[in-house]
Amino acid sequence: MHKTDDSTIDLAVLEATRLGYSPEQQPVLALPPLPSLEPQYLQADFLQYALPLPLEWAIEPLFAHEFVHDFEQCPDLRQAAVCVPLVQRPQGIHVLLTRRAGHLVHHAGQISFPGGRVEKEDLSVIHTALRETHEEVGIEPEYIQPLSEEPIFMTNTSFAMRPVVGLVRPNFQLRIDPSEVAEVFEVPLAWLMDPAQHQLHRLHRPQQASRYYFSMRWQNYFIWGATAVVIRNLYHHLAASIHAINNA
Repeated sequence: MHKTDDSTIDLAVLEATRLGYSPEQQPVLALPPLPSLEPQYLQADFLQYALPLPLEWAIEPLFAHEFVHDFEQCPDLRQAAVCVPLVQRPQGIHVLLTRRAGHLVHHAGQISFPGGRVEKEDLSVIHTALRETHEEVGIEPEYIQPLSEEPIFMTNTSFAMRPVVGLVRPNFQLRIDPSEVAEVFEVPLAWLMDPAQHQLHRLHRPQQASRYYFSMRWQNYFIWGATAVVIRNLYHHLAASIHAINNA
């Protein structure tokens, strides 16, 4: 875990104040049970083989209307890309996450993946994701092997966000940009790929349509919103890959 001075602020309270509600305290709804993914499918060699496969798989059905497959389907939204860094550790693959700095305009204090807007000089969304990861947390692009481009999520802040899953080699050096990031931490991929850890919330406010979002709580971190649904979708992608490979 790596922090900047901004992490001394109670970012959860700040987030709830800005949103007008506490994401952690909204009602939890029942979800149909899904199997966890077995450990052998969460190893680097399998991920390197499975994730790049050209495979048709079903997006999380509760949020299917919020995903598209290319930017042309959402021309009015600002294009962005994030990296889903799968870090190789002796104890297994971990997912690197950040807590955004408290002064940011969008999603201040929230748990997110490193990433940002697609710039004109970027050669691809992979270039964007790796560039932003380097700028925000200091991981050099040569340490990251891109494995897959996931479906684009249309956020409620008018971004079209393309997740890029990347396998990160060991021995990289973190260098946090405090203007963007308050904290960096890691969560075991096996834990995130266990649907028993996924919760579905319903936010209901008077005279507004109900809103639904996923969350995962890891230790003191409440992962929710766009980050959580990208993790949930990665579960569906991996589950579909495992099924296709085992039934080939």
